[in-house]
Amino acid sequence: MAKISYLNTPFNVKNLSLKNRIVMPPMCQYQAKEGLANDWHFVHYVSRAIGGVGLIILEMTNVAPNGRISPNCLGLWNDEQRDQLKRIVDGVHAQNGKIAIQIAHAGRKALGESDVVSCSPIRYDGNVEANPKWQYQTPRELSKDEIADIIEKFRQSTKRAVEAGFDAIEIHGAHGYLIHQFSSPKSNLRTDEYGQDKLLFGEQVIKAVKSVMPKDMPLIVRFSAQEYGANGYDVNYGCQIAKRFAQAGADVLDVSGGGDGLLDPNHSPEFHAGYQVYLARAIRQVTNLPIITVGMLEDPYVADYVLSTGDADLVAIGRGLLKDPYWPLRIPTSPFIPSSYQIAFK
Repeated sequence: MAKISYLNTPFNVKNLSLKNRIVMPPMCQYQAKEGLANDWHFVHYVSRAIGGVGLIILEMTNVAPNGRISPNCLGLWNDEQRDQLKRIVDGVHAQNGKIAIQIAHAGRKALGESDVVSCSPIRYDGNVEANPKWQYQTPRELSKDEIADIIEKFRQSTKRAVEAGFDAIEIHGAHGYLIHQFSSPKSNLRTDEYGQDKLLFGEQVIKAVKSVMPKDMPLIVRFSAQEYGANGYDVNYGCQIAKRFAQAGADVLDVSGGGDGLLDPNHSPEFHAGYQVYLARAIRQVTNLPIITVGMLEDPYVADYVLSTGDADLVAIGRGLLKDPYWPLRIPTSPFIPSSYQIAFK
Protein backbone atom coordinates (compact mmCIF):
# COMPACT_ATOMS: atom_id res chain seq x y z
CA MET A 1 0.00 0.00 0.00
CA ALA A 2 1.36 3.41 -0.99
CA LYS A 3 2.11 6.01 1.62
CA ILE A 4 0.07 9.20 1.91
CA SER A 5 2.71 11.95 1.88
CA TYR A 6 1.10 15.31 1.18
CA LEU A 7 -2.49 15.46 2.48
CA ASN A 8 -1.49 15.80 6.11
CA THR A 9 1.24 18.39 5.64
CA PRO A 10 0.61 21.96 6.92
CA PHE A 11 -0.04 24.94 4.68
CA ASN A 12 0.21 28.67 5.37
CA VAL A 13 -1.05 31.72 3.51
CA LYS A 14 -0.85 35.14 5.17
CA ASN A 15 -2.04 34.64 8.79
CA LEU A 16 -3.95 31.44 7.98
CA SER A 17 -2.14 28.31 9.19
CA LEU A 18 -3.73 25.01 8.23
CA LYS A 19 -2.82 21.67 9.78
CA ASN A 20 -3.42 19.80 6.52
CA ARG A 21 -4.27 20.33 2.84
CA ILE A 22 -7.91 19.20 3.10
CA VAL A 23 -10.64 21.73 2.33
CA MET A 24 -14.36 21.25 2.80
CA PRO A 25 -15.84 23.25 -0.09
CA PRO A 26 -19.09 25.20 0.22
CA MET A 27 -22.13 22.92 -0.09
CA CYS A 28 -25.59 24.44 0.40
CA GLN A 29 -27.71 22.80 3.09
CA TYR A 30 -31.06 24.52 2.33
CA GLN A 31 -31.90 24.55 6.04
CA ALA A 32 -32.02 28.27 6.89
CA LYS A 33 -35.01 30.46 7.63
CA GLU A 34 -34.78 34.22 7.00
CA GLY A 35 -31.14 33.62 6.15
CA LEU A 36 -30.31 32.53 9.71
CA ALA A 37 -28.00 29.67 10.62
CA ASN A 38 -29.39 27.18 13.15
CA ASP A 39 -28.50 23.98 15.01
CA TRP A 40 -28.35 22.01 11.76
CA HIS A 41 -25.55 24.24 10.50
CA PHE A 42 -23.76 24.20 13.86
CA VAL A 43 -23.65 20.40 14.00
CA HIS A 44 -22.83 20.08 10.31
CA TYR A 45 -19.76 22.32 10.39
CA VAL A 46 -18.43 21.61 13.88
CA SER A 47 -18.57 17.87 13.09
CA ARG A 48 -16.14 18.44 10.22
CA ALA A 49 -13.83 20.36 12.54
CA ILE A 50 -13.89 17.42 14.96
CA GLY A 51 -13.17 15.21 11.94
CA GLY A 52 -9.93 17.07 11.24
CA VAL A 53 -10.64 19.14 8.12
CA GLY A 54 -7.88 21.70 7.58
CA LEU A 55 -10.16 24.45 6.24
CA ILE A 56 -13.95 24.45 6.29
CA ILE A 57 -15.60 26.86 3.87
CA LEU A 58 -19.13 27.72 4.92
CA GLU A 59 -21.80 27.30 2.26
CA MET A 60 -22.78 30.11 -0.11
CA THR A 61 -23.94 32.97 2.14
CA ASN A 62 -25.73 35.78 0.40
CA VAL A 63 -25.51 39.54 0.51
CA ALA A 64 -29.22 40.21 -0.12
CA PRO A 65 -32.54 38.34 0.11
CA ASN A 66 -32.85 38.20 -3.69
CA GLY A 67 -29.28 36.88 -3.90
CA ARG A 68 -30.13 33.46 -2.46
CA ILE A 69 -30.31 30.27 -4.51
CA SER A 70 -33.43 29.41 -2.54
CA PRO A 71 -35.45 30.92 0.33
CA ASN A 72 -33.74 28.35 2.58
CA CYS A 73 -30.21 29.60 2.01
CA LEU A 74 -27.99 31.54 4.41
CA GLY A 75 -27.64 35.31 4.41
CA LEU A 76 -25.33 37.91 5.87
CA TRP A 77 -27.22 41.12 5.24
CA ASN A 78 -27.94 41.85 8.92
CA ASP A 79 -26.29 41.60 12.32
CA GLU A 80 -28.57 38.85 13.62
CA GLN A 81 -27.30 36.57 10.86
CA ARG A 82 -23.73 37.55 11.77
CA ASP A 83 -24.26 36.61 15.40
CA GLN A 84 -25.69 33.19 14.53
CA LEU A 85 -22.69 32.52 12.30
CA LYS A 86 -20.31 33.55 15.09
CA ARG A 87 -21.64 30.63 17.14
CA ILE A 88 -20.48 28.27 14.37
CA VAL A 89 -17.11 29.99 14.07
CA ASP A 90 -16.53 29.71 17.80
CA GLY A 91 -17.55 26.03 17.73
CA VAL A 92 -15.09 25.25 14.93
CA HIS A 93 -12.30 27.15 16.67
CA ALA A 94 -12.98 25.23 19.89
CA GLN A 95 -12.13 22.06 17.96
CA ASN A 96 -8.86 23.50 16.61
CA GLY A 97 -10.38 24.03 13.18
CA LYS A 98 -10.22 26.90 10.70
CA ILE A 99 -13.25 28.24 8.87
CA ALA A 100 -13.86 30.57 5.94
CA ILE A 101 -17.15 31.85 4.53
CA GLN A 102 -18.26 32.03 0.91
CA ILE A 103 -20.03 35.31 0.17
CA ALA A 104 -22.16 35.57 -2.95
CA HIS A 105 -25.15 36.78 -4.93
CA ALA A 106 -27.06 34.29 -7.09
CA GLY A 107 -28.21 36.81 -9.69
CA ARG A 108 -30.44 35.11 -12.28
CA LYS A 109 -30.13 31.74 -10.50
CA ALA A 110 -32.27 32.90 -7.56
CA LEU A 111 -35.25 30.58 -7.08
CA GLY A 112 -38.46 31.38 -5.24
CA GLU A 113 -37.74 35.10 -5.55
CA SER A 114 -39.94 37.76 -7.16
CA ASP A 115 -37.14 40.25 -7.94
CA VAL A 116 -34.57 38.34 -9.99
CA VAL A 117 -31.68 40.43 -11.31
CA SER A 118 -28.62 40.04 -13.49
CA CYS A 119 -26.27 41.94 -15.75
CA SER A 120 -28.56 41.27 -18.73
CA PRO A 121 -32.17 40.02 -19.06
CA ILE A 122 -31.23 36.49 -20.15
CA ARG A 123 -32.91 33.52 -18.48
CA TYR A 124 -30.72 30.73 -17.11
CA ASP A 125 -31.34 27.51 -19.05
CA GLY A 126 -30.25 24.93 -16.48
CA ASN A 127 -32.33 22.32 -14.70
CA VAL A 128 -34.08 23.01 -11.39
CA GLU A 129 -33.07 20.23 -9.01
CA ALA A 130 -33.59 21.73 -5.54
CA ASN A 131 -37.37 22.02 -5.84
CA PRO A 132 -39.39 21.16 -8.97
CA LYS A 133 -42.06 23.75 -8.13
CA TRP A 134 -39.56 26.57 -8.71
CA GLN A 135 -38.56 27.75 -12.16
CA TYR A 136 -35.82 30.07 -13.32
CA GLN A 137 -37.13 33.47 -14.35
CA THR A 138 -35.94 35.98 -16.88
CA PRO A 139 -34.04 38.52 -14.74
CA ARG A 140 -34.31 42.25 -15.04
CA GLU A 141 -31.17 44.13 -15.99
CA LEU A 142 -29.39 45.90 -13.15
CA SER A 143 -28.86 49.64 -13.41
CA LYS A 144 -25.41 51.04 -12.66
CA ASP A 145 -26.70 52.44 -9.38
CA GLU A 146 -27.98 48.97 -8.43
CA ILE A 147 -24.62 47.45 -9.37
CA ALA A 148 -22.91 49.91 -7.03
CA ASP A 149 -25.39 48.97 -4.30
CA ILE A 150 -24.64 45.24 -4.70
CA ILE A 151 -20.90 45.90 -4.51
CA GLU A 152 -21.54 47.80 -1.28
CA LYS A 153 -23.57 44.85 0.01
CA PHE A 154 -20.60 42.57 -0.62
CA ARG A 155 -18.47 44.98 1.39
CA GLN A 156 -20.94 45.12 4.27
CA SER A 157 -21.37 41.33 4.38
CA THR A 158 -17.61 40.88 4.43
CA LYS A 159 -17.31 43.33 7.31
CA ARG A 160 -19.84 41.27 9.27
CA ALA A 161 -17.93 38.08 8.44
CA VAL A 162 -14.75 39.60 9.82
CA GLU A 163 -16.63 40.63 12.96
CA ALA A 164 -17.93 37.06 13.32
CA GLY A 165 -14.33 35.81 13.48
CA PHE A 166 -13.94 33.89 10.22
CA ASP A 167 -10.36 32.99 9.33
CA ALA A 168 -10.68 33.78 5.61
CA ILE A 169 -13.19 35.11 3.10
CA GLU A 170 -14.15 33.44 -0.17
CA ILE A 171 -15.91 35.38 -2.93
CA HIS A 172 -18.07 33.20 -5.18
CA GLY A 173 -17.39 34.06 -8.81
CA ALA A 174 -18.14 30.60 -10.21
CA HIS A 175 -20.98 28.28 -11.18
CA GLY A 176 -23.19 30.76 -12.96
CA TYR A 177 -23.86 33.13 -10.06
CA LEU A 178 -23.81 36.91 -10.38
CA ILE A 179 -20.07 37.57 -10.66
CA HIS A 180 -19.82 34.74 -13.18
CA GLN A 181 -22.81 36.18 -15.07
CA PHE A 182 -20.97 39.46 -15.49
CA SER A 183 -17.74 37.67 -16.48
CA SER A 184 -19.33 35.48 -19.15
CA PRO A 185 -19.79 36.66 -22.75
CA LYS A 186 -22.85 34.36 -22.92
CA SER A 187 -24.78 36.10 -20.16
CA ASN A 188 -23.36 39.64 -20.23
CA LEU A 189 -24.67 41.54 -23.25
CA ARG A 190 -24.41 45.02 -21.74
CA THR A 191 -23.10 47.92 -23.83
CA ASP A 192 -21.88 50.09 -20.92
CA GLU A 193 -18.53 49.75 -19.15
CA TYR A 194 -19.71 46.57 -17.41
CA GLY A 195 -20.29 44.96 -20.79
CA GLN A 196 -17.23 46.37 -22.51
CA ASP A 197 -15.10 45.14 -19.61
CA LYS A 198 -16.82 42.00 -18.40
CA LEU A 199 -14.41 41.48 -15.51
CA LEU A 200 -14.94 44.96 -14.06
CA PHE A 201 -17.75 43.93 -11.70
CA GLY A 202 -15.75 41.05 -10.23
CA GLU A 203 -12.71 43.29 -9.85
CA GLN A 204 -14.76 45.94 -8.05
CA VAL A 205 -16.29 43.36 -5.70
CA ILE A 206 -12.83 42.02 -4.82
CA LYS A 207 -11.48 45.50 -4.11
CA ALA A 208 -14.51 46.41 -2.00
CA VAL A 209 -14.17 43.23 0.03
CA LYS A 210 -10.44 43.73 0.54
CA SER A 211 -11.07 47.24 1.86
CA VAL A 212 -12.71 45.88 5.04
CA MET A 213 -10.53 42.81 5.55
CA PRO A 214 -7.49 42.78 7.84
CA LYS A 215 -4.36 42.98 5.69
CA ASP A 216 -3.13 39.62 6.98
CA MET A 217 -6.42 37.78 6.27
CA PRO A 218 -6.43 35.84 2.97
CA LEU A 219 -9.08 36.39 0.32
CA ILE A 220 -10.05 33.32 -1.68
CA VAL A 221 -11.82 33.79 -5.01
CA ARG A 222 -13.70 30.88 -6.53
CA PHE A 223 -14.32 31.06 -10.25
CA SER A 224 -15.16 28.85 -13.21
CA ALA A 225 -12.02 28.49 -15.29
CA GLN A 226 -14.06 27.01 -18.13
CA GLU A 227 -17.73 26.94 -19.00
CA TYR A 228 -19.18 23.55 -19.87
CA GLY A 229 -22.26 24.64 -21.84
CA ALA A 230 -22.63 25.25 -25.57
CA ASN A 231 -20.60 28.26 -26.75
CA GLY A 232 -19.09 28.65 -23.30
CA TYR A 233 -15.71 30.26 -22.76
CA ASP A 234 -12.62 28.06 -22.68
CA VAL A 235 -9.71 27.78 -20.27
CA ASN A 236 -7.77 30.50 -22.11
CA TYR A 237 -10.45 32.99 -21.13
CA GLY A 238 -10.46 31.41 -17.67
CA CYS A 239 -6.77 32.29 -17.41
CA GLN A 240 -7.63 35.91 -18.22
CA ILE A 241 -10.18 35.90 -15.39
CA ALA A 242 -7.61 34.43 -13.01
CA LYS A 243 -4.98 37.03 -13.82
CA ARG A 244 -7.44 39.90 -13.46
CA PHE A 245 -8.80 38.67 -10.14
CA ALA A 246 -5.27 38.04 -8.86
CA GLN A 247 -4.30 41.61 -9.75
CA ALA A 248 -7.43 42.87 -7.97
CA GLY A 249 -6.34 41.25 -4.71
CA ALA A 250 -7.11 37.52 -4.61
CA ASP A 251 -4.65 35.66 -2.38
CA VAL A 252 -5.88 32.14 -3.21
CA LEU A 253 -7.79 30.90 -6.26
CA ASP A 254 -10.43 28.19 -5.86
CA VAL A 255 -10.57 26.74 -9.37
CA SER A 256 -13.76 25.10 -10.60
CA GLY A 257 -15.73 24.97 -13.85
CA GLY A 258 -19.19 25.01 -15.38
CA GLY A 259 -22.34 26.72 -14.22
CA ASP A 260 -23.35 28.37 -17.48
CA GLY A 261 -26.29 26.10 -18.32
CA LEU A 262 -26.93 22.66 -19.73
CA LEU A 263 -23.80 20.62 -20.37
CA ASP A 264 -22.48 20.41 -23.93
CA PRO A 265 -20.63 17.12 -24.53
CA ASN A 266 -18.34 18.94 -26.98
CA HIS A 267 -17.28 21.47 -24.37
CA SER A 268 -17.22 19.63 -21.06
CA PRO A 269 -14.68 17.15 -19.69
CA GLU A 270 -15.35 13.51 -19.00
CA PHE A 271 -16.37 13.13 -15.38
CA HIS A 272 -13.77 11.02 -13.59
CA ALA A 273 -11.54 11.33 -10.54
CA GLY A 274 -9.69 14.63 -10.69
CA TYR A 275 -11.51 15.76 -13.82
CA GLN A 276 -10.94 19.47 -13.12
CA VAL A 277 -7.27 19.30 -12.15
CA TYR A 278 -6.27 20.38 -15.67
CA LEU A 279 -7.95 23.70 -14.95
CA ALA A 280 -5.99 24.14 -11.72
CA ARG A 281 -2.78 23.38 -13.61
CA ALA A 282 -3.49 26.02 -16.24
CA ILE A 283 -4.35 28.67 -13.64
CA ARG A 284 -1.27 27.87 -11.58
CA GLN A 285 0.92 28.50 -14.61
CA VAL A 286 -0.42 32.01 -15.22
CA THR A 287 -0.80 33.29 -11.65
CA ASN A 288 1.54 31.35 -9.34
CA LEU A 289 -1.01 31.88 -6.54
CA PRO A 290 -1.99 29.13 -4.09
CA ILE A 291 -4.61 26.93 -5.76
CA ILE A 292 -7.54 24.90 -4.45
CA THR A 293 -8.72 22.19 -6.83
CA VAL A 294 -11.95 20.20 -6.71
CA GLY A 295 -13.73 17.39 -8.53
CA MET A 296 -14.14 13.77 -7.44
CA LEU A 297 -11.07 13.71 -5.21
CA GLU A 298 -12.47 11.72 -2.28
CA ASP A 299 -10.03 8.85 -2.86
CA PRO A 300 -7.15 9.95 -0.59
CA TYR A 301 -4.55 8.40 -2.88
CA VAL A 302 -5.83 10.39 -5.85
CA ALA A 303 -5.95 13.57 -3.76
CA ASP A 304 -2.43 12.97 -2.48
CA TYR A 305 -1.15 12.40 -6.00
CA VAL A 306 -2.68 15.66 -7.20
CA LEU A 307 -0.85 17.51 -4.45
CA SER A 308 2.38 15.72 -5.29
CA THR A 309 2.29 17.06 -8.87
CA GLY A 310 2.23 20.67 -7.71
CA ASP A 311 -0.90 21.41 -9.73
CA ALA A 312 -2.66 22.51 -6.54
CA ASP A 313 -1.83 23.34 -2.94
CA LEU A 314 -5.13 22.29 -1.40
CA VAL A 315 -7.77 19.72 -2.36
CA ALA A 316 -11.49 20.27 -1.81
CA ILE A 317 -13.32 17.09 -0.80
CA GLY A 318 -17.04 17.72 -1.30
CA ARG A 319 -19.13 14.56 -1.48
CA GLY A 320 -16.59 12.62 0.54
CA LEU A 321 -16.95 14.98 3.51
CA LEU A 322 -20.70 15.28 3.02
CA LYS A 323 -20.98 11.51 3.39
CA ASP A 324 -18.42 11.21 6.17
CA PRO A 325 -17.45 14.09 8.50
CA TYR A 326 -14.49 12.02 9.70
CA TRP A 327 -12.99 11.43 6.26
CA PRO A 328 -9.62 12.97 7.26
CA LEU A 329 -9.29 10.57 10.20
CA ARG A 330 -9.57 7.58 7.87
CA ILE A 331 -6.60 8.55 5.71
CA PRO A 332 -3.91 5.86 5.93
CA THR A 333 -0.84 7.34 7.59
CA SER A 334 1.52 4.44 6.99
CA PRO A 335 1.95 1.68 4.39
CA PHE A 336 1.81 -0.73 7.33
CA ILE A 337 -1.62 -0.20 8.88
CA PRO A 338 -2.51 -2.36 11.91
CA SER A 339 -5.48 -4.63 11.28
CA SER A 340 -7.29 -3.13 14.31
CA TYR A 341 -7.20 0.30 12.60
CA GLN A 342 -8.68 -1.17 9.42
CA ILE A 343 -11.48 -2.85 11.34
CA ALA A 344 -12.30 0.25 13.39
CA PHE A 345 -12.63 2.46 10.35
CA LYS A 346 -14.45 0.22 7.90
